[in-house]
Amino acid sequence: MEKHFELSDSVFEKEFINCKLNPSHFTHEAHLRLAWINIKKYGIKQAEKNIQIGLKNFVEFVGAKDKYNVTLTLAAIKAVYHFMRKSKSDNFKNFIAEFPRLKNNFKDLMSYHYGFDIYNSDKAKTKFLEPDLVPFD
Repeated sequence: MEKHFELSDSVFEKEFINCKLNPSHFTHEAHLRLAWINIKKYGIKQAEKNIQIGLKNFVEFVGAKDKYNVTLTLAAIKAVYHFMRKSKSDNFKNFIAEFPRLKNNFKDLMSYHYGFDIYNSDKAKTKFLEPDLVPFD
């Protein structure tokens, strides 16, 4: 089990916002959990704003500013939202078990929407690029 699960949703979110979360605990799955928590609490539009601001602050604080990617961040939030609308889960642990593709095949999911490498695109890092293959619903 990943370390971020040692924290409740509210503590996890609070530690992230306050840049007190151990950076080694902020895995891909933890990113997805942050999206799930924010969408659940604030709705998709506010979640997109909150996470972008929070991630920019967090990566700056931990000295990983170059890793922030606007397109990838928003695409991940949209993917989580897509699966949340199909989910029967009331907590993130069950949600990620219900949709393991989000964790285990995320690059595959993104390649369904993007025909280019959003992970290494300089433009994708600074500006949200709409999918060129299949739009997010």
